[in-house]
Amino acid sequence: MIHNAMRFLEQWKLMQNDVVAVVGPQSSGVAHIISHVVNELHVPLLSFGATDPTLSALQYPYFIRTTQSDYYQMFAIADFVDYYRWKEVIAIFVDDDNGRNGISVLGDALSKKRAKISYKAAFPLGATESDISDLLNEVNLMESRVYVLHVNPDSGLAIFSIADKLRMMSNGYVWIATDWLPSVLDSLEPANTNTMDHLQGVVAFRHHIPDTYLKKSFVSRMKSPKAKDTASFNSYAFYAYDSVWLAAHALDVFLNEGGNISFSNDPKLRDTNGSMLHLASLRTFDGGSQFLQTILRINFTGLSGQIEFDMDKNLIHPAYDILNIGGTGSRRIGYWSNHSGLSVIAPEILYMKKSSNTSSTSNQQLYSVLWPGEATATPKGWVFPNNGKPLRIAVPNRVSFKEFVAKDKNPPWVQGYSIDIFEAALNLLPYPVPRQYILYGNGERNPNYNELVEQVAQNNFDAAVGDVTIVTNRTRIVDFTQPFLESGLVVVVPVKEEKSSPWSFLEPFTTQMWCVTGAFFFFVGAVVWILEHRLNPEFRGPPRKQLITIFWFSLSTMFFSHRENTMSALGRLVLIIWLFVVLIINSSYTASLTSILTVQKLSSQIAGIDSLISSTQPIGIQDGSFARKYLIEELHIAESRIVTLKNMQDYIDALERGPSGGGVVAIVDELPYIEILMSSANCKFRNVGQEFTKSGWGFAFQRDSPLAIDLSTAILQLSENGNLQKIHDKWFSNEKECATTNVSPDKLSLTSFWGLFLICGIACVLALIVFFARVLYQYTKFSPEPEEVDEETQPNRLRRTSRTPSFKDLIVFVDRKEAEIKEILKQNKKRRRSQSLEGISNSPT
Repeated sequence: MIHNAMRFLEQWKLMQNDVVAVVGPQSSGVAHIISHVVNELHVPLLSFGATDPTLSALQYPYFIRTTQSDYYQMFAIADFVDYYRWKEVIAIFVDDDNGRNGISVLGDALSKKRAKISYKAAFPLGATESDISDLLNEVNLMESRVYVLHVNPDSGLAIFSIADKLRMMSNGYVWIATDWLPSVLDSLEPANTNTMDHLQGVVAFRHHIPDTYLKKSFVSRMKSPKAKDTASFNSYAFYAYDSVWLAAHALDVFLNEGGNISFSNDPKLRDTNGSMLHLASLRTFDGGSQFLQTILRINFTGLSGQIEFDMDKNLIHPAYDILNIGGTGSRRIGYWSNHSGLSVIAPEILYMKKSSNTSSTSNQQLYSVLWPGEATATPKGWVFPNNGKPLRIAVPNRVSFKEFVAKDKNPPWVQGYSIDIFEAALNLLPYPVPRQYILYGNGERNPNYNELVEQVAQNNFDAAVGDVTIVTNRTRIVDFTQPFLESGLVVVVPVKEEKSSPWSFLEPFTTQMWCVTGAFFFFVGAVVWILEHRLNPEFRGPPRKQLITIFWFSLSTMFFSHRENTMSALGRLVLIIWLFVVLIINSSYTASLTSILTVQKLSSQIAGIDSLISSTQPIGIQDGSFARKYLIEELHIAESRIVTLKNMQDYIDALERGPSGGGVVAIVDELPYIEILMSSANCKFRNVGQEFTKSGWGFAFQRDSPLAIDLSTAILQLSENGNLQKIHDKWFSNEKECATTNVSPDKLSLTSFWGLFLICGIACVLALIVFFARVLYQYTKFSPEPEEVDEETQPNRLRRTSRTPSFKDLIVFVDRKEAEIKEILKQNKKRRRSQSLEGISNSPT
C-alpha cells in the first residue's frame, strides 16, 4: 500500500503540469485511482502494467490498456486445467483488488469447463513468512493438488521457497503461476541458482511476444557493449516501449489533422481547506476526446507485436506462452490464444491460416511437461485429504434382500454383493483409499434411498455404497459411477398350473372363426365342384356320389390329402388360393393350441404395466424404493393403491392373498430383487410384460468427486476381466432360474384372418363369373340334333323343329359334359355350312 501511494503521488505531481497523455502506471491499484483523474481531465491513460480485468473502457473511457488483460490469462489457465482433466484447483493470491478480481475470472472460466476453485487461499499484502507457511500448511491438508499462484513478484518467490521446505514441490503436486513469474525470471540474468531450485516443475504463463526481426534488433542494440548496465527485458518492458511510441504516433497524427493542444480550467476542481493535492492547478485537455479517438485508430507493428485496438479498447490477438521451469531456465511447451486455444504452433502463424476449427478440443496440443519431483507422468491432481479423516461411506442397513448389502459381525462390518464389487474396484486403484463404512437406517425397515443420496449431497457422507439406483433426480445432486448391475422396474404377479380341458382343442379359435372357417370349407368345395363338374369325371356321377365328393374334397383339403385332381384352370386357381389359406389357418391353430396346453395361467388379469395402471386394485412396492415416487408422479397411479412391503415374506403373503384377501394384485420392483423373489418362492410368481424403466445400480459420490471417475474405470476393468461375473456367481450361484411366463394367449378371431378369407372369396366369385359367362356363351350357340319328319304326311312343316328355351334346358345343358357340348357345337357348325352351300346351288341362275 505504501508503494502504491508513493507511485500515485509521483503520477499526481506530473499531472499538475499540462499533459496530453499519461503512460503508466505499473500497478493496477494505482491505475484505478489515476483513471478517475484522467476521466475528469480528458487525458488518455496508456497503461502497460495494469492487467486487472475490472479496468474496463466502459467505466473509464480514457483508460487504454496497452498490455493483455488478466481476463484472457485466466481463461488460458482454465484451458490448461481442462487439458489435463483436473476438476478442482486451489487459488493462492494476494488479497487486493487485482488478486481478487483475477481469481474471480478464473472461477468463471473453470465453471465453463465443469471445473471449480475448491478453495481460495488469500494472504494480505506484506504477509510474513510465518503467515505464508501457515497458509500453505492449510492448503496441503486439502484434497486438490493443483495450485494456481496469482501474486506479486515480491511475495511469489518466497511462497515457492517455503513450499519447497514443506515438500510441496515434490511428485504429485501441480503449480501454475501467472505472468508475474516469467516477468521476474526474464528480468534476472543470469538466473539465480537457488531461486531456480525452488521452481523445478512449475508451469508459468507469459505474454506472447512474437520473435520478430524488430524485437531481435532492439534487444541486440540494448545489450551491446556500450550498454552493459542494461537489464534484461520482460514482456512489460516491450509493452512500455510500444506505449511510448503509440503516444508519439498518435500525437503526430493528431497535429497533422489540425488538432490543437490547449487546456482550460475546470470549475469543479477546487482546493479544499488543508488539502495538499492542489486540485486547482489541474487543467482539462480540450482536445482530449479527439486525441483519444486518434490513439484508438493507430495501427502499427511494435516490439510486442501488432498494436491495434478492438471495440473494447483492448489489444487484438491476446496470446500467452506456456513455460515449464526446469534446470536453470525454462522451455516453452506450447501457446494459448483466444483464437486457437492450446497449440504448439505460434499464434501469429495460426492467425494467418484463419482456421475456424483450431480451437476445438481435438486440436488442442502441448508438448510434454516435467512436473515437480521430476515426474513425467501427469499428476492426477488430487489426493485424499491429509487430515486423518477416512472416507465416510454410507451403507443401507437393509432388512430384506440382504444378498446385496447387509450388516456383518466382522470387519469391515458390512457385506454383500455391492460391498464386494466396491472393494474389488478399490483394489484396482493405484492409491490407497482410507474408508469407514457407516450403516444408514435403524435396521427395522429399509432406509429411504432418496434421503440417503441427499445425505451425500449435503456432505454428511462422502459416498453411498449399496444397491443405489441411478435415477434422474439423484444425478442432479450427486455423481454416480459406472453402473455395476443393470436394473429396471418390472411387474410381478402370481401364477398357477392349470390342467388341460377335454375341449381345449376348440380354444384356439373363437366361435365366429370356427363358423366362418367351416362355411368356407364347404363353399370352396362347392365352387371347385361347379368348375370341375363338366370336365372332370371324378366330379360326376349320381347325386348322392357328387354330394359326398363335395364334402370329402372340402374336408380333405385341411390335411392336403384330397385325391381328386383338378383339370380346369379356374379350379386350379381357386384350389391354390384356398390351400394357402388352409396353410395359414393350420399353422396358427397349431401354435395357439401348443401355447394353450403348455402355458401357466396367471392368477390375475394383469398382463403388464398398462393393464396395471388401468386397474384399481392395490400394488405392492418395496419399502424405501424409488418406485413409489415413480408410480405416483410419473404414471399417475393413486397413492391409495400403493402398499409398502418390508421384506420378502411380505411379498409372498401379499401376492398369495391377492386383492380379495387383503393382499395386492401385483408387485412393482427392480429386476434384481424380483429374480431372488421368484427363485426363493419356487417360481410361484412371474414378471409379466417388459421392463418399463431402464437404469442400473451405481455408487454415489459428492458432485465433482474425482473418485467417481476412477472407480468407473475400475468397474469397467472388473467387467472386462470377468471378475464382475465371478462376484455375481459367488452371491447368486444357488439362484433358481424361472422360465419366462407367457400370458394366456387370446383366442384367434376373424379379425386376424378376414383378409385371407376376403381374397379367397373374391377369387371364388370371379372364377364362377368367368365360368357361367362361358357357359351362357356356349348355350346361345347350342342347338340339339334335328328331328326327322315324314315329308309326305307333313309337307307344310319345317324340317327342323324349334322350341322355346327353358331354365330346365339350361340346367340340362350345364350338366352335360364339356366334350359333348363341343362335339354338338362342331356338328352344328358343319350343318349350317352345308345348308348354306345347298341354298346357293338351288337358287335360280
